[in-house]
Amino acid sequence: MTIESKPSGWYSKGRMQKRGRYEMTGTTRKIDILDAASRIVANKGIFHLTIEAVAAEAGISKGGLLYHYRSKEVLVEKMVEHLAANYKSKIASQAEEDQQEKGKWTRAYLDVTFKRGYPNKDMHSGLLAAKAINPALISPIREAYSEWQADIETDGIDPVMATIIRLASDGIWLVDLFDINPISDEHKELVYAKLREWTDS
Repeated sequence: MTIESKPSGWYSKGRMQKRGRYEMTGTTRKIDILDAASRIVANKGIFHLTIEAVAAEAGISKGGLLYHYRSKEVLVEKMVEHLAANYKSKIASQAEEDQQEKGKWTRAYLDVTFKRGYPNKDMHSGLLAAKAINPALISPIREAYSEWQADIETDGIDPVMATIIRLASDGIWLVDLFDINPISDEHKELVYAKLREWTDS
């Protein structure tokens, strides 16, 4: 059977399915590279972050890495963008699902920060790399914070209380990131419960 004799839509549908597989593979490969870069920063330090080191860590050629990210600066920029987009999506989704309008953005920020952070903690190292390489690369996460702050300040609860809850959440996130949190998991849960209680006040 020739292409012309196939049922209408068959060929284009097949091409779309194939294209979808290629795009999914490409996206997965890009995230694998970002994960490799984050592991290097987390385990070896920012000064060991080179294109060659990331390529070796990701198990691809230098040319293969440069096909996706044309420089180290672009690679770090995409690490920050990926992290910001992940958190923005989770927080927006959590707020949308909240049946209680009052305090929903503050609760969403609290819940995601405490319970649904990025699965690969090393990815947060991209923020450190961005700050060291070019502070302007922090822009995506800075913009995200501006949006979150605006959301919680108009969340139906006291804006100062909402800001305190956000800052407390950030503090827990930061000490967990650097593995310097002195409180137990049980104590952390009590802190979370108290902060969540305040979102209903």
